[in-house]
Amino acid sequence: MTTQVPESFKNGINQWKKAFNQQDAAGCAGQYKENAVMHARPFGTFRGTEEIRAFWQQIIDSGYQDVEYQDTSWEQKDGNCFILRSAWTMNKAFGVVHEERWERQPDGSVKLTYDDFEVLGER
Repeated sequence: MTTQVPESFKNGINQWKKAFNQQDAAGCAGQYKENAVMHARPFGTFRGTEEIRAFWQQIIDSGYQDVEYQDTSWEQKDGNCFILRSAWTMNKAFGVVHEERWERQPDGSVKLTYDDFEVLGER
């Protein structure tokens, strides 16, 4: 059975990928809720949009780009929360998204509240 994922949730991840591929760390961080937690294996855990922005800036500055998601699945937790899982590739690495928790905010926007991904290797 396929979960019907609202466009607002799909747009959230598409905006994140677009920001990353445009080398815009602030745009990446802007897709996270202010108090989000990001577990980036093997790098560590980052809390809040400023730590998350700094992480993505370091990754971008290291020459990583061109992120693509493959075999993406969505799990509906409730009407305001969907979990994304996916394989991913970049120009210099590949890995897996264990859990991206996208939640609808009171203003109607959709933000990442929890992100757990892993780098599995280099390309």
